[in-house]
Amino acid sequence: MSDPGPDATGTLSTVDGPAATRDAVEAGLVLLYSANYRELSPAYLIRSSEVTIGRDPNCDLCLPVHAVSREHACIRKDAQGYAISDTNSRNGVIVNGRKLTSVQRLEHHDEVRVGDALFKFVETEAAHFLPFALDGKAGPFRRATKVRGVVGGFQIDVVAAIVEQVAKTPLSCLIQGETGTGKEAIANELHRLSERSGPIVAVNCAAIPANLVESELFGVRRGAFSGADRDRPGLVKQADGGTLFLDEIGELPLEAQAKLLRVLQEREVLSVGASTPQRVDVRLVCATHRDLKEEARHGRFRNDLYARVNEEQIKLPALRERKEDIVQLVDHFCKKHVGKLIPCSFAFFTALIHYDWPHNVRELESAIKRAALLVRSGTLDVADLPPDVVFCMQGYGSPSVPEPRPSAPSSRPAPSEDELRDALERHAGNITALSREFNKERMQIHRWLKRYGLNPETFRR
Repeated sequence: MSDPGPDATGTLSTVDGPAATRDAVEAGLVLLYSANYRELSPAYLIRSSEVTIGRDPNCDLCLPVHAVSREHACIRKDAQGYAISDTNSRNGVIVNGRKLTSVQRLEHHDEVRVGDALFKFVETEAAHFLPFALDGKAGPFRRATKVRGVVGGFQIDVVAAIVEQVAKTPLSCLIQGETGTGKEAIANELHRLSERSGPIVAVNCAAIPANLVESELFGVRRGAFSGADRDRPGLVKQADGGTLFLDEIGELPLEAQAKLLRVLQEREVLSVGASTPQRVDVRLVCATHRDLKEEARHGRFRNDLYARVNEEQIKLPALRERKEDIVQLVDHFCKKHVGKLIPCSFAFFTALIHYDWPHNVRELESAIKRAALLVRSGTLDVADLPPDVVFCMQGYGSPSVPEPRPSAPSSRPAPSEDELRDALERHAGNITALSREFNKERMQIHRWLKRYGLNPETFRR
């Protein structure tokens, strides 16, 4: 790993166990990209009420980066939180794609561009990012060492550590995360590290017709119904001795949920048309993009089954919440699909980081695969990206819009939980539609959702 560089105090960052624990509550700027990122710290801690940023070594946060002025920006803390201002820099300060025209409050996960360095602001735990370089190299404090095929830094390391801890236990695991966050990859690692002798059998519950769920899962005896001309073991029995992975378990009909509960409680499965159950030894791993606790509250998922499948919960962060992993993911997908690294322009990474990736890592992989296979020159650039990503860059770097008049829609206070829930229902969980309705950036909509514990996937039809 490269020298971590200067932190926000102007002294070298030291990464050790006690320091990382002590600094866990501190705010900071987490590096997302810079052309010379190997010379920079993965994170800069904000340890005082006023932090100056610039190329000058006398600045609290010295950034030897192209297009950074000697004194470029200042972050101040007061009773309301943190705010950033431009200190008459040549190239300005860009927050969430808009150039500052006045002092602006910083919110958790706001994207901040200072010259040609891209950061995200975090309110807490900035020190936890220090050991993790953008290229995937980490210091001696990586929690997980055995998990493979899951790419990322601090946040993924936390997930991987849980996987390693519970893999060899009989605990049922519930993997929660939005579509495309890598739930199946985590399930495969849970099985691999469990060292169970049987196979992993993956079932997409949303893809099985409702009238066939029970026979597919639990098997069928010959003559049980018209067309059942032979005995067929179900998927549960096929996973005997191994792992049963139920993807999108929230889509299971209530009747099938009751039978699954019996499998978990009695360790036996009763095929459709059979009178005698069969013993099975399966380890259950489930995944869902839905909030099963909320589903159970509304009677759409059995409470008793929720308790059984939720013995250990693993939550996967959305890609928009871990954009510090984008450099590593781009390298990984280039090597996976074309067998080599491809140089990328600064504008290319700026676009990748500015876009919210509603379909998460799966969407990013598709974009990088397409770009790598169709690259028009020796360097990946914005023109190689999908239209949605290119469109998102329209207006990037333009001045922040003035504060609206009090009667304007965007000046109204943050919506209540009920108002936000109603809007999610109306727009079927479409974040872009909510952004238009409330006249707020998508990231602000996500913050409100996180505040109230609402999952937009639950409202999608």
